Amino acid sequence: MLRSFLWIGFLWITTVAIGQQKQQIKDSVPNKELQINSLSNEGVDLSDQSNFKYGLKDNEQTALWDRLWREELYSRSMFDSLYSDIQNYDKNNPIIKEVPTQLLKKRLAELNEKTPFNVEYNPILEKVINSYLKRRRSSMERLMTMSQFYFPMFEEALAAYDIPLEMKYLAIVESALNPRAKSPVGATGLWQFMYTTGTMYDLQVNSYVDERSDPLKSTKAACAYLGKLYKIFGDWDLALAAYNSGPGNVNKAIRRSGGYVNYWNIRGNLPRETAGYVPAFLATMYLFEYAKEHGFKPKKVQNPYFETDTIQIKNLIMFDQIAELLDMEVEDIQLLNPAYKLDIIPHIKDKKYYLRLPTDKVGVFVANEKTIYSAVKEELAKREKPLPRFLKTNARIRYRVRSGDYLGRIARKYGVRVSQIKRWNGLRNNRLRVGQRLSIYPRKPVGTIVDTKKNKPKKQVPISGNTEIYTVKEGDSLWIIAQKFRGVTVDLIKAWNGLHGNSLKPGTKLKICTSC
Repeated sequence: MLRSFLWIGFLWITTVAIGQQKQQIKDSVPNKELQINSLSNEGVDLSDQSNFKYGLKDNEQTALWDRLWREELYSRSMFDSLYSDIQNYDKNNPIIKEVPTQLLKKRLAELNEKTPFNVEYNPILEKVINSYLKRRRSSMERLMTMSQFYFPMFEEALAAYDIPLEMKYLAIVESALNPRAKSPVGATGLWQFMYTTGTMYDLQVNSYVDERSDPLKSTKAACAYLGKLYKIFGDWDLALAAYNSGPGNVNKAIRRSGGYVNYWNIRGNLPRETAGYVPAFLATMYLFEYAKEHGFKPKKVQNPYFETDTIQIKNLIMFDQIAELLDMEVEDIQLLNPAYKLDIIPHIKDKKYYLRLPTDKVGVFVANEKTIYSAVKEELAKREKPLPRFLKTNARIRYRVRSGDYLGRIARKYGVRVSQIKRWNGLRNNRLRVGQRLSIYPRKPVGTIVDTKKNKPKKQVPISGNTEIYTVKEGDSLWIIAQKFRGVTVDLIKAWNGLHGNSLKPGTKLKICTSC
């Protein structure tokens, strides 16, 4: 499984041949022509490999495609809109005819023969399918493209747990294939695990890590959970309903229906969201299976995998340090390691944490481990900002209202919404009293120390010894420059030159003390 996770940003390059014209790029990625032109207008020659740091060669337009694909992958609006469709499903909406009823019946019958799910025709399913064809065509086409990256990994895990391969469509309904998706009630990741359920399947959550967002670990957990639900109900439709609303709600619906055990017979007694959940799953399955017949044209990839590998981390390290040392973009490291909430990989006794990188970067890291950890340790020791304390995130905390508190302030502190706090505590208005206890399910790590000096410019420290002026070259970084001078560190260079961040521009003049 080490290589089964997809390095999505770089893999996206393979979807378009290097020789394609800009018009083809415009057709495949709508409204991006302006960004392509802006790169040309700024004088960046995308075909000149020497523009890249350290002279490392890359494919044409790599940086552009990485950025565009990150926007495509982490489309929060797509997750929100699909989630809203299921959450607010209205059974009274009229059917919008996008496919003839008789043809739909025929196709559903064919689909029913080759899947363990009950894909029989009924007006409710017809309504959802036609609604998706009418209102969600572009979203579905994008999801079909993204599925080429995730489905091979899903299918491998599903097969290992003896789960029907069609269950891969559940991740679309749950998260729109966004590993960082979070629902309003705190469900997280591709498979939308709540905190309590995640811990049952060894998905740890603490101030640094949320393994519900780890694609590999969460997929295995989802397979184990679905397998257990099927053992309970003996029916995949009911297992799906239980995955969404919990086994207790499914059992209540069965009792209230008079003992029926068919999903469609108990559907009216299920929560509204679950009533729209299974139809959404079956409609998604239908659209993917009959994509060609409905004119969907997802982008194709020649190679569905890009080789990556993992390294067990031996000391605490931060994403910005990795990016600086390995000449990478922080966004690409985030893309490969979505489970780390604060862009920090901790090192904790009896715990194993891994960093996933492209194979060429893995080689550089392993070959220079001692140097990397030494540089990281030195740089961390000089940071003004204290690191967050390692705290295990609880399912619920009890907050005591203090003088000056109001719901908006408390909501921002814990990364939740005012409406959620009111719902969790049965509040009918926004009034609070000092000493009042509130139940809160935080989405921000508890105990994180806020850096109040973050946005304050640093004062320039005068140099008391001999000074050398260093001119920044293409490919230089503060760490690389510091290595060229004995006794010089990144923080000293920042202090001598009044620098706040780590970014440098070629041609910048830096003061370096050579005898301090």
